[in-house]
Amino acid sequence: MTSNDTLMSARPRRVSYEEVRARIGEPEDMIRAKVHDRIDRHGHRFIAHSPFVAMATSDAHGLPDCSPRGDYPGFVKVLDERTLAIPDRPGNKLADSFRNLAENDGIGLMFVIPGMREVMRVNGHAYPTDEPDVLARMRTEGKDAQLAIVVEVVEAFFHCGRALIRSRLWDPASQALAAELPSAGEVAVDQMGLDVDPAVLENMLETAYRQLY
Repeated sequence: MTSNDTLMSARPRRVSYEEVRARIGEPEDMIRAKVHDRIDRHGHRFIAHSPFVAMATSDAHGLPDCSPRGDYPGFVKVLDERTLAIPDRPGNKLADSFRNLAENDGIGLMFVIPGMREVMRVNGHAYPTDEPDVLARMRTEGKDAQLAIVVEVVEAFFHCGRALIRSRLWDPASQALAAELPSAGEVAVDQMGLDVDPAVLENMLETAYRQLY
């Protein structure tokens, strides 16, 4: 047994929500007031400039999943102040998000704009659609979306930039961290036990990526 195995055999103490509140205190009224139940003009403009959103869902048992979604800025459409539509682009076909939404319609979104420290968060309920009028708005470079995820907004608010500042996410020097990691091909060969040159997988992946543009 390694030292790490020994450490994890005794789980850290679980802290109750009441204990958490006792430690961190209550938010100021100004912080509570930033949460709205609709997409206002500022939120609409932010979403129209965002090329990336992290989408969180969970299944009937509460097991969560967070899926990255990205395209040209504004790929997520504001249908009205209480409704968003997210196109489903070709991917790995696991359909984890769709499976989760079939069991639990709760959804959480975090919109990001490159170079901007603040993010926008939206929480609500969601379901898939093949409505032609909605899919027509998802069309990009002559490519149609087969499905879209419709989000009924319950909460929408901006989140301060502390996390992105601390992470130095937009600092070009931070990109050097990627050089310290194995390639995606090397990871795949190791994790899946494949008898293939990692460079072959890397070339396949790069070819698939080029087809996106």
